[in-house]
Amino acid sequence: MKINLPNKISLLRVLLVPLFLFLVLGNTKYGIYLSTAVFIIAACTDGIDGHIARTTNQVTKLGKFLDPLADKFLITAAIIALVQLNKIPGWIAFVIISRDLMVDVLRMLAASEGVVIHASYLGKFKTTVQIIAVVSLLLDNYPFHLINFPFSYVTLYIALILTVASGLDYLNKSLVFIKN
Repeated sequence: MKINLPNKISLLRVLLVPLFLFLVLGNTKYGIYLSTAVFIIAACTDGIDGHIARTTNQVTKLGKFLDPLADKFLITAAIIALVQLNKIPGWIAFVIISRDLMVDVLRMLAASEGVVIHASYLGKFKTTVQIIAVVSLLLDNYPFHLINFPFSYVTLYIALILTVASGLDYLNKSLVFIKN
Protein backbone atom coordinates (compact mmCIF):
# COMPACT_ATOMS: atom_id res chain seq x y z
CA MET A 1 0.00 0.00 0.00
CA LYS A 2 1.37 3.38 -1.02
CA ILE A 3 1.02 6.13 1.58
CA ASN A 4 0.23 9.59 0.20
CA LEU A 5 1.73 12.87 1.42
CA PRO A 6 -1.11 13.86 3.80
CA ASN A 7 -0.90 10.47 5.50
CA LYS A 8 2.89 10.77 5.76
CA ILE A 9 2.39 14.11 7.50
CA SER A 10 -0.10 12.53 9.92
CA LEU A 11 2.41 9.74 10.60
CA LEU A 12 5.06 12.39 11.27
CA ARG A 13 2.75 13.89 13.91
CA VAL A 14 2.43 10.47 15.56
CA LEU A 15 6.22 10.04 15.51
CA LEU A 16 6.77 13.48 17.04
CA VAL A 17 4.74 12.54 20.15
CA PRO A 18 7.44 10.34 21.76
CA LEU A 19 10.07 12.98 20.97
CA PHE A 20 7.86 15.62 22.59
CA LEU A 21 7.42 13.44 25.70
CA PHE A 22 11.14 12.69 25.91
CA LEU A 23 12.00 16.37 25.73
CA VAL A 24 9.26 17.69 28.02
CA LEU A 25 9.83 15.11 30.76
CA GLY A 26 13.59 14.69 30.36
CA ASN A 27 14.55 17.42 32.85
CA THR A 28 17.16 18.92 30.55
CA LYS A 29 18.12 22.59 30.54
CA TYR A 30 16.40 23.40 27.25
CA GLY A 31 13.96 20.47 27.19
CA ILE A 32 10.86 22.54 27.81
CA TYR A 33 11.69 24.91 24.94
CA LEU A 34 12.61 22.13 22.55
CA SER A 35 9.50 20.16 23.50
CA THR A 36 7.35 23.24 22.97
CA ALA A 37 8.87 23.70 19.51
CA VAL A 38 8.21 20.02 18.69
CA PHE A 39 4.63 20.37 19.97
CA ILE A 40 4.03 23.46 17.82
CA ILE A 41 5.46 21.75 14.73
CA ALA A 42 3.33 18.67 15.36
CA ALA A 43 0.22 20.79 15.94
CA CYS A 44 0.82 22.70 12.70
CA THR A 45 0.97 19.46 10.73
CA ASP A 46 -2.69 18.87 11.62
CA GLY A 47 -3.91 21.70 9.44
CA ILE A 48 -1.36 21.02 6.74
CA ASP A 49 -2.24 17.36 6.16
CA GLY A 50 -5.96 18.06 5.99
CA HIS A 51 -5.51 20.99 3.63
CA ILE A 52 -3.31 19.00 1.27
CA ALA A 53 -5.66 16.01 1.35
CA ARG A 54 -8.72 18.11 0.49
CA THR A 55 -7.17 20.41 -2.11
CA THR A 56 -5.36 17.62 -3.99
CA ASN A 57 -8.18 15.10 -3.72
CA GLN A 58 -6.06 12.72 -1.62
CA VAL A 59 -8.59 12.01 1.14
CA THR A 60 -8.27 8.33 2.07
CA LYS A 61 -9.81 5.91 4.57
CA LEU A 62 -6.39 5.65 6.22
CA GLY A 63 -6.22 9.43 6.51
CA LYS A 64 -9.70 9.63 8.03
CA PHE A 65 -8.52 7.19 10.70
CA LEU A 66 -4.93 8.38 11.13
CA ASP A 67 -5.50 12.14 11.33
CA PRO A 68 -7.82 12.19 14.37
CA LEU A 69 -5.76 9.45 16.02
CA ALA A 70 -2.59 11.54 15.64
CA ASP A 71 -4.43 14.53 17.12
CA LYS A 72 -5.58 12.48 20.11
CA PHE A 73 -2.06 11.15 20.70
CA LEU A 74 -0.57 14.65 20.63
CA ILE A 75 -3.14 16.35 22.87
CA THR A 76 -3.36 13.40 25.29
CA ALA A 77 0.42 13.21 25.63
CA ALA A 78 0.62 16.96 26.28
CA ILE A 79 -2.20 16.91 28.82
CA ILE A 80 -0.67 13.97 30.72
CA ALA A 81 2.75 15.65 30.66
CA LEU A 82 1.22 18.85 32.05
CA VAL A 83 -0.32 16.87 34.91
CA GLN A 84 3.02 15.20 35.61
CA LEU A 85 4.71 18.61 35.60
CA ASN A 86 2.07 19.88 38.07
CA LYS A 87 0.90 22.55 35.65
CA ILE A 88 -2.73 21.37 35.49
CA PRO A 89 -4.91 19.35 37.86
CA GLY A 90 -5.65 15.73 37.01
CA TRP A 91 -9.41 16.25 36.88
CA ILE A 92 -9.01 18.55 33.86
CA ALA A 93 -6.96 15.88 32.10
CA PHE A 94 -9.67 13.35 32.94
CA VAL A 95 -12.43 15.52 31.43
CA ILE A 96 -10.44 16.18 28.23
CA ILE A 97 -9.35 12.57 27.72
CA SER A 98 -12.82 11.20 28.63
CA ARG A 99 -14.48 13.47 26.09
CA ASP A 100 -12.08 12.27 23.38
CA LEU A 101 -12.77 8.62 24.23
CA MET A 102 -16.52 9.25 24.21
CA VAL A 103 -16.34 10.93 20.81
CA ASP A 104 -14.27 8.04 19.43
CA VAL A 105 -16.84 5.51 20.66
CA LEU A 106 -19.69 7.56 19.20
CA ARG A 107 -17.89 7.80 15.86
CA MET A 108 -17.33 4.03 15.85
CA LEU A 109 -21.01 3.39 16.59
CA ALA A 110 -22.02 5.71 13.77
CA ALA A 111 -19.47 4.13 11.42
CA SER A 112 -20.92 0.69 12.19
CA GLU A 113 -24.18 2.06 10.76
CA GLY A 114 -22.38 3.46 7.71
CA VAL A 115 -22.51 7.07 8.91
CA VAL A 116 -19.51 9.35 9.27
CA ILE A 117 -19.67 12.03 11.96
CA HIS A 118 -17.29 14.72 10.80
CA ALA A 119 -15.42 17.04 13.11
CA SER A 120 -17.52 20.11 13.82
CA TYR A 121 -16.26 23.66 13.78
CA LEU A 122 -16.76 23.69 17.55
CA GLY A 123 -14.48 20.65 17.82
CA LYS A 124 -11.86 22.26 15.60
CA PHE A 125 -12.02 25.48 17.61
CA LYS A 126 -11.68 23.43 20.81
CA THR A 127 -8.53 21.81 19.46
CA THR A 128 -7.06 25.19 18.52
CA VAL A 129 -7.71 26.59 21.99
CA GLN A 130 -6.29 23.42 23.58
CA ILE A 131 -3.09 23.84 21.54
CA ILE A 132 -2.77 27.49 22.59
CA ALA A 133 -3.34 26.55 26.23
CA VAL A 134 -0.77 23.74 26.10
CA VAL A 135 1.89 26.00 24.57
CA SER A 136 1.20 28.75 27.10
CA LEU A 137 1.31 26.30 30.00
CA LEU A 138 4.54 24.75 28.76
CA LEU A 139 6.11 28.21 28.60
CA ASP A 140 4.87 29.16 32.09
CA ASN A 141 2.48 31.82 30.80
CA TYR A 142 5.20 33.62 28.81
CA PRO A 143 4.97 36.56 27.96
CA PHE A 144 1.76 37.21 29.89
CA HIS A 145 3.47 36.71 33.24
CA LEU A 146 5.15 40.07 32.59
CA ILE A 147 1.79 41.83 33.00
CA ASN A 148 0.52 39.40 35.64
CA PHE A 149 -2.29 38.07 33.43
CA PRO A 150 -3.09 34.35 33.81
CA PHE A 151 -3.45 33.74 30.06
CA SER A 152 -2.50 30.05 30.42
CA TYR A 153 -5.31 29.31 32.83
CA VAL A 154 -7.85 31.48 31.03
CA THR A 155 -7.22 29.55 27.80
CA LEU A 156 -7.15 26.24 29.69
CA TYR A 157 -10.60 26.85 31.17
CA ILE A 158 -11.96 28.11 27.84
CA ALA A 159 -10.59 24.90 26.27
CA LEU A 160 -12.26 22.90 29.05
CA ILE A 161 -15.62 24.58 28.39
CA LEU A 162 -15.24 23.99 24.64
CA THR A 163 -14.25 20.38 25.32
CA VAL A 164 -17.46 19.74 27.25
CA ALA A 165 -19.60 21.69 24.75
CA SER A 166 -18.19 19.90 21.71
CA GLY A 167 -18.57 16.56 23.51
CA LEU A 168 -22.24 17.32 24.13
CA ASP A 169 -22.56 18.35 20.47
CA TYR A 170 -21.19 14.98 19.32
CA LEU A 171 -23.45 13.20 21.80
CA ASN A 172 -26.47 15.08 20.44
CA LYS A 173 -25.53 14.21 16.84
CA SER A 174 -25.15 10.56 17.86
CA LEU A 175 -28.41 10.14 19.78
CA VAL A 176 -30.06 8.36 16.86
CA PHE A 177 -27.38 5.63 16.98
CA ILE A 178 -27.45 5.38 20.77
CA LYS A 179 -31.25 4.92 20.76
CA ASN A 180 -30.94 2.04 18.32
